[in-house]
Amino acid sequence: MNYQHKELAQGKWFQFSFIEQMAHIGSEVNRAINWREKNREYSIKATERALELIDLTIIDPKNKRRLKELVRLREVLVDYFYFDNQYGSSDELWQSYFYPFFYAARKGK
Repeated sequence: MNYQHKELAQGKWFQFSFIEQMAHIGSEVNRAINWREKNREYSIKATERALELIDLTIIDPKNKRRLKELVRLREVLVDYFYFDNQYGSSDELWQSYFYPFFYAARKGK
């Protein structure tokens, strides 16, 4: 697989805590949201990076017990950005979902 985050894919991603991983994913989702109206290409690239980070989080052995949530997160995110949004997601929902991870990651440093 050709990763955009090559260094992270080589193992560095697995050194982050789950909270940090989710905060990084949330940053890419926020970028996708912020660019959607200004530059569609940038929004798509940010979404692709978010999906790549979700995939790395899914294969991280320490997240095995969170697999159901992570796979559902990926499904709903793809639905929101690429399909008909049948789950009824919104920009605000995504921001409120990831905000606790941002807060916890920053508090932990």
